[in-house]
Amino acid sequence: MKVAYWPGCVSRGFTPELHGSMAKIAPLLDIELVELDRGACCGAGVIAEHNQELADTLNARTFALAQQVDGAALMMNICSTCQGAQSECQERLDANAEYRAHVNATLAGEGLVYEQGLSNKNLLWLLVEEIGLDALRSRVTRPLTDLRVGPFYGCYIVRPTDRLDIDEDRPRDSYLSLVIEALGGTVIDYAGSHKCCGFPIITMNKEASLTQAGRHLGDAADAEADCVVTPCPLCHLNLDLQQPLAEKVVGRELNMPVLHLPQLVGLALGLAPSELGLQRHVVKPKSVIDWSTSVVAQVGGSAGA
Repeated sequence: MKVAYWPGCVSRGFTPELHGSMAKIAPLLDIELVELDRGACCGAGVIAEHNQELADTLNARTFALAQQVDGAALMMNICSTCQGAQSECQERLDANAEYRAHVNATLAGEGLVYEQGLSNKNLLWLLVEEIGLDALRSRVTRPLTDLRVGPFYGCYIVRPTDRLDIDEDRPRDSYLSLVIEALGGTVIDYAGSHKCCGFPIITMNKEASLTQAGRHLGDAADAEADCVVTPCPLCHLNLDLQQPLAEKVVGRELNMPVLHLPQLVGLALGLAPSELGLQRHVVKPKSVIDWSTSVVAQVGGSAGA
């Protein structure tokens, strides 16, 4: 499957292990990534707060670049925040022909045009809807047996449900659990799985932001999760990078590893922890998971992640 690939800003900056692990699992899933390296930041809602037309134009430009990729089945992203922001923009563009034409007039200088009909899916959606759970399951070479995984979706990929086409036929707000099960892991339900990580307010009210992150991680720990997995690198920043500070705010030790979705998939597909950049995390997975006895220990001859 050939896809126009939008990695987003954060995966190429703060969380390069996400970008790298996506590159590792793509060939194992028969996904050909055509990276949209000329694409612009989705704005993550921030730009739109000051200039909605600018944000829409930047996203329309990325969509137009995706539509120029010959043979691409769709556009794919690995950031649920990008998914939410881009879905909102696309909804506005598709609903108003006059506005779309106005935005396209700006893009015309680069010879670009956005047309209705683009399908833009987060990796999570692609795994379930395009590859399929049975096909994903058939590619697992090392089932994540006995690995207790708490899903953490992030805000932008679960609401609003109408914009994100979440319904009975596409229960996208349960896809993480379905993927975890397909990989052989055990899904851990906990209170914070569908709540905000706190990242959007980190610069305005750091204590409240860290309280949110610490509460969710604490809920996962209390449910005896071995780790948490998220399709959102911004959530990863607040849940992993800020976890030592969150521990101080909530007054308890958390010690909860937070994995990117491609990392979890990569482990089940036989990749070594070091290939997936797990050593880059602030909270090292080995701190709570005994890789020497777990199902992932033998690959690459090392448990050092």
